[in-house]
Amino acid sequence: MGASMTQEQTARTALACMDLTSLGEADTALVIGELVARSRSRAGEPAALCVWPRFVRQVAAGLQALHSDGASSAPRVAAVANFPGGDHPLAQVLSQVRGIVADGAHEVDLVLDWRALRDGDLAARERAAAGVRAVRQACRGARLKLIIESGELKKPALIEEASRIGLNEGVDFLKTSTGKTPLGATPEAARVMLQAIAAHPRGALVGFKASGGVRTVTDAQAYIDLVAEVLGPQAVCPARFRIGASGLLADVQAVLAGGRGASTPERY
Repeated sequence: MGASMTQEQTARTALACMDLTSLGEADTALVIGELVARSRSRAGEPAALCVWPRFVRQVAAGLQALHSDGASSAPRVAAVANFPGGDHPLAQVLSQVRGIVADGAHEVDLVLDWRALRDGDLAARERAAAGVRAVRQACRGARLKLIIESGELKKPALIEEASRIGLNEGVDFLKTSTGKTPLGATPEAARVMLQAIAAHPRGALVGFKASGGVRTVTDAQAYIDLVAEVLGPQAVCPARFRIGASGLLADVQAVLAGGRGASTPERY
């Protein structure tokens, strides 16, 4: 699929599958208001807006107002939980998740306790899995994306184990990274995660999200190609593929406006 796509088609796919994100430590209501405003353009809309839990109500209300004319479908509302470290007490995480859903979010991006996999014993790993299970119960009706922090796990065996935990516990997406660590998404880690999805009995119901360092249409192309290769071209859609990004939108819009993007080479 990817090899036959034009640069414009790649940009449109990246936009349709984008989780437009703002997770700055100093985010304010003004910053989030600007994010909502940027989410609608003549180029189209992203799949979702992803923010801190405290901004869910603002985003939900802002999107409802922005799309009240019915001319386009509003993006979904997503918020992060157990973010960014993945090490908050479970009771706190469950309270946070319930609040996110109650405030109007459609999707929850949960950070796995990845340190339990990297550094812990079997009991610690089982507790990490139990935490995912409890969150899945707490947010039934909402889409659950599990952030495994692949750049910190590093080893393919650990990335596969983290992926399997998410798959076994009923998550809807596996996501590479918080974007808050030195190494975010990589094609190598993505392939391990995608192969885990493809091999699992629930695989046809589970999606993949690349996040952390996806800044250009060229970056996005690599993950579009991988998803098409491993899961099939039909999986390159918002229901099964997302790109979490804050800076990618500008490059997508530059391509769709007739430019070549910030750092996207022409394809011949």
